[in-house]
Amino acid sequence: MVGIFSWIKNHKLICVLIVIIIYLLGKNSIFLPRTYLTSSSNGGINLSSSSKMSALPSVGGSNLVDMIPLSESAPNANIKDRLVIKNSYLSLQVSKVTEVQKQVIQKAEELGGYMVNSSIDNPSDVASATVIVRIPSKQFESALQYYRSLSIKVVSENLQGYDVTDQYTDFAAQLKTYEKTKVIFEGMLDKATNVQDILQIQREIINIQASIDSIKGQQDYLKKNAEMAKITLYLSTDELALPYAPTETWRPKVIFKQAVRSLVGTLRNIGSLIIWVGVYSVLLVPIILIIIFIRRRIQVKKF
Repeated sequence: MVGIFSWIKNHKLICVLIVIIIYLLGKNSIFLPRTYLTSSSNGGINLSSSSKMSALPSVGGSNLVDMIPLSESAPNANIKDRLVIKNSYLSLQVSKVTEVQKQVIQKAEELGGYMVNSSIDNPSDVASATVIVRIPSKQFESALQYYRSLSIKVVSENLQGYDVTDQYTDFAAQLKTYEKTKVIFEGMLDKATNVQDILQIQREIINIQASIDSIKGQQDYLKKNAEMAKITLYLSTDELALPYAPTETWRPKVIFKQAVRSLVGTLRNIGSLIIWVGVYSVLLVPIILIIIFIRRRIQVKKF
């Protein structure tokens, strides 16, 4: 140990160069940051820092929990047929990802739905897939039951519902007001004789019509989303590749898998570091030899 410190003391410049090279290697992202998805205590999904094998492919750059930002108002108990937007998220461990992926899409089409998005990652190794389908709300429960039956294990399930009945009713009331106002302006237009008045009334009618079209579009959006429920399925042959973290305090099998994967990742990083050092040695070795040569010449001259 004393000899090491003595060598460092006598070769300060070499040590500084080695530190600089190691810094440059680290800056070039040898140890890449990785992320994985975990379930939070309230059933949502959080993004945390960890190894790459726990990550699932992103879908269109969007978050895995696609929540519709709708404000919830006090429900009206007098309405029988309520509009409820349903979203479900299933994490399924399956034996064959590709086959289950096709079965999910086929079942959605059989029930009168359709596929929204489908992607698969690493199909030749530990495959992971994300499938998003729309199902008629009447067939929602039967679809979920069928999808569960395709799995070896249901790792996690999250069902979300958004009651938009009151919003739809408010839009209907606003629509009536705008339509009545439009009728009034149309009557004024028929009686107007001044060109300036006619142009002003026409502009108001155009603005009112734009508001009517916007409200109808929002009504149509709420109605169609309530009629067609969305199901997002995460499929993988490996439970740890799914967007869920086991909540048990101690699971030996899971811990063993995580330890092995961490070891493999560490060995890969060490191998990458060795390769980088080997490549940079083309510059490093000549510089070290030159420094040693100069130091020896200086020592010889002193004696």
